[in-house]
Amino acid sequence: MHAPVGGSPTPDAGSAPEGVLFDIDDTLVDLEQAMGHTLQAIPDPALSHLGDDDWVRYKALYTTDPQRHYDRFLAGELTFEEQRVHRVRHARAVFTPEPFLGRVAEAWVRAYEQMLPHHFRAYDDVLPLLDELDARRIPYGAVSNNVHDYQRAKLDRAGLGRVRVLVGIDTVGVAKPDPAIYREGARLIGTAPSRTLYVGDNRLVDAVGARDAGLLGVWLDRTGTGRGSGVDSGTGAVPPGSPGEDAPEVPRIGDLVAVLQFLPPVR
Repeated sequence: MHAPVGGSPTPDAGSAPEGVLFDIDDTLVDLEQAMGHTLQAIPDPALSHLGDDDWVRYKALYTTDPQRHYDRFLAGELTFEEQRVHRVRHARAVFTPEPFLGRVAEAWVRAYEQMLPHHFRAYDDVLPLLDELDARRIPYGAVSNNVHDYQRAKLDRAGLGRVRVLVGIDTVGVAKPDPAIYREGARLIGTAPSRTLYVGDNRLVDAVGARDAGLLGVWLDRTGTGRGSGVDSGTGAVPPGSPGEDAPEVPRIGDLVAVLQFLPPVR
């Protein structure tokens, strides 16, 4: 059994979870790696001079989204395609003065959208955990800060069609960390929020947000570095007045196998 790498102790027997909800991107599906492979696979003559270190930096600038364009999509300020264009334009500007506009940008978006799904993969620890949840008859689902149909296709492409319950931002009209989106996930899997575990890779939006909605929030820190405790790309903005880095600690785990220790013991 894998132990937590930090944070608060596991819930006591009286509050043991009866269901589990997951974030999707960089929790169940390795989106960062998929985006990185896609970026390097799209032909772009303006970037042909990049060396290995440059590619690492270029991909990091896109995937981490330092200018928070995905949050602008969540706020309704940009379309999904527009946030991608803004992100890649920002990353390219570091390495080339060539403009990224008009037909060039449109062609890139088409190529990216066609190629990205081919790289969707579940993390190695996902299926073993779902097997165990199925064996214990513990219901589970996913709550994501993207639209339902797009994430449904992503789960299916990654071999996770068995995750049938899925709540997207269009399901209830709000994004994490609004309490309603987590609570809808709990409702759909049939468990009370207080008896529902929520696991995600973002400390604030996933673990703290779920906890503030009345669920049992757990932060999945796959790197084990304790970084990424703020708002990561694609996981949603934290509204003004949120606790930020001063938020009380939440349980932190290094992989999904560690989820099992939060669940009732097998009898």
